[in-house]
Amino acid sequence: MASRPGFNLYQRIDAVARQRGDAPAWLLPDGRHWTFRAVRRESGRYAAALRNYGVQPGDRVMVQVEKSPEALVLYLAIMRIGAVIVPLNTAYTPAEVEYFARDAEPHLLVVDPLRAAALREVAQRLRVPEFATLDARGDGDMPQRARALASMHGSAAGARGAAVHAVARDDLAAIVYTSGTTGRAKGAMLSHGNLVANADALAAIWQFTAADTLLHALPIYHVHGLFVATHCALFSGASMHLLPGFDAAQLLQLLPASTVFMGVPTHYTRLLALQEFDATRAAGIRLFISGSAPLLPATFAEFERRTGQRILERYGMSEAGIIASNPCDGERVAGTVGFALPDVTVRITGAEGIGLPAGTSGAVEIRGPNVFRGYWRMPERTAADFRPDGFFVTGDVGTLDDQGRLTLVGRARDLIISGGFNVYPKEIELELDALRGVIESAVIGVPHPDFGEGVIAVLAVRPGHSQTELQVIGALQDRLARFKQPKRVFFVDDLPRNTMGKVQKNRLRERYRDTFVA
Repeated sequence: MASRPGFNLYQRIDAVARQRGDAPAWLLPDGRHWTFRAVRRESGRYAAALRNYGVQPGDRVMVQVEKSPEALVLYLAIMRIGAVIVPLNTAYTPAEVEYFARDAEPHLLVVDPLRAAALREVAQRLRVPEFATLDARGDGDMPQRARALASMHGSAAGARGAAVHAVARDDLAAIVYTSGTTGRAKGAMLSHGNLVANADALAAIWQFTAADTLLHALPIYHVHGLFVATHCALFSGASMHLLPGFDAAQLLQLLPASTVFMGVPTHYTRLLALQEFDATRAAGIRLFISGSAPLLPATFAEFERRTGQRILERYGMSEAGIIASNPCDGERVAGTVGFALPDVTVRITGAEGIGLPAGTSGAVEIRGPNVFRGYWRMPERTAADFRPDGFFVTGDVGTLDDQGRLTLVGRARDLIISGGFNVYPKEIELELDALRGVIESAVIGVPHPDFGEGVIAVLAVRPGHSQTELQVIGALQDRLARFKQPKRVFFVDDLPRNTMGKVQKNRLRERYRDTFVA
């Protein structure tokens, strides 16, 4: 393994933690807090425990645990010994975990004790060498071993834990599995260099300092919560309210004691649903950031009306962290995701990667130090998704204006081809979302005997607002070309979403796939 002494991601965090000492790093809902000194100490103990489990540099450590300070300490310990974290969504079933474990071949599987029985069987079946538990209270096999080693060996165990393994910029730090909604889930390989470059850029452009307090209500099995939010705080020495999950009422109480909030669009709509949420409550927050799913222009506008502040929307993905962001200082435009980060290049292309002029919809391609190394053990897929000049084809469709501001139109896989015409769902959804009483819409294409695909709209409507299919279609007649207009409209209470708030159009396509079948 090539090495570059001092490059390890953890060493960057450790240098900040040494300076911050007894300042609070993590603030917990029960009133307790962890100092930066405690984070350093405990990550050393966990590092010693990992070595005791036989984890070596480059080994995968698969983690499916609830959010807790100890879970973050485990992550930092994995980084400092040069191992590779494989975080898993806590909603994944044992069958799904078995797929990921078979693919990643971890040396150690760390799980919540409540799932231990079923997952121990998985580990035994796949002959995973080591197995441990960690719960939301910070108890389990892993912390017990860390404490036992510290008690047994005292400062010696701490010294072994304090040794940071030197890595190269391209050495693997994490494997993050994509959702797999279009087939086999893929493991995105993120290097120490990828994560450090993204953290440095974000902390700078979002102006994080040690004076900030981040309100953290995101899951930590996802890039958004584990890398983006946590790294911004740790790299800058900021404090962090570490909440187990999103609770609008709890957030309302903590807003005055925070300076930055990162959330997904659903978080903002739920805050707006609270009558008590107003400009006074939000006054202490210098930056509201939204991502992981598109933010509706209506939400953006209502938030500004209620608080006087504009949400900063950004664009990211598992394969690259954050790619583009609206400016911290400057105009934040609803419906756009801003400008490419420093050292990141975004281009819009048509067939075979040919560049397109400003204002033209096409494939979003990116290149930069944050872009991942490729997909784990999928060289053919990796080769197919990278251009010869190093640009990664994101699978998103978007436009760049003449200033370089990026607007996303949708996912390439969501493109509808109806009667030979390309139909971009986002264009139709913007019109539908503007209709009275519509909370949100999702436009999909399903098999059609004449057109190949027929356009369908699925609407979530506010209680008390009656809409009919004919009324919705009629409202679009003078707004959209006929081939873009939905042929059918369906009404639902809620659109299906994944854990990060993204609408699961694959589920809608499956539900309505026989709409035009005779």
